[in-house]
Amino acid sequence: MIKQDQHLEALQDIRQMMQRSSRFLSLSGLSGIAAGFWALLGAYFAYQWIGDYYHRYNQEGNFSGREFQELKLKLFLLAGGVLCLALLSAFYFTWRRTQKTNGQFWNHTSKQLAINMFIPLATGGLFLLTMLQHNEWRFVVPASLLFYGLALVNGSKYTLSDIRYLGLSEIIVGLIATQFIGYGLHFWAIGFGVLHIVYGFVMWWKNERKPAPAQ
Repeated sequence: MIKQDQHLEALQDIRQMMQRSSRFLSLSGLSGIAAGFWALLGAYFAYQWIGDYYHRYNQEGNFSGREFQELKLKLFLLAGGVLCLALLSAFYFTWRRTQKTNGQFWNHTSKQLAINMFIPLATGGLFLLTMLQHNEWRFVVPASLLFYGLALVNGSKYTLSDIRYLGLSEIIVGLIATQFIGYGLHFWAIGFGVLHIVYGFVMWWKNERKPAPAQ
């Protein structure tokens, strides 16, 4: 019986070693919380700008196309700023965790993770730009959520399994958003804001409250 328990423990150790070598386990839950915070902050400013635009529109009557173009540019720059802040936060918190676990931030596994996420993200980004080129705004939010969710699911096999569930949640929110076109900003805040914070906290609670194993 003792020998059997020792064999089981040895098998568990081998399994854990194989998992650590094939998955990037230093992804920080704090990066998800930070990304969600930036997304909610961006949604707040977007809501204010859109509300101000329609308030002035109702008071002054028809606008020329210039006002609408200015609003689109502001929203585009805002989305780009939120993305940059989210990426910087993810880099910082994940890099900090790799230092604590004596792991490597950029290794074969993290490269595979980046590549498998980049393909759906790049495809989705080009698709969204094409939609904007043709002034098709109605499905921008649902499409962004769907492609982002697919990217997470595609890359989840190289990192924590929680990422897969986050990706599936993003896909579900994106599909629901297709049926409520007038509430795109609300779904954007839910998908990129609330879900990131919830799953970031779950990942932190499960993996970062106690010292993480070295990769």
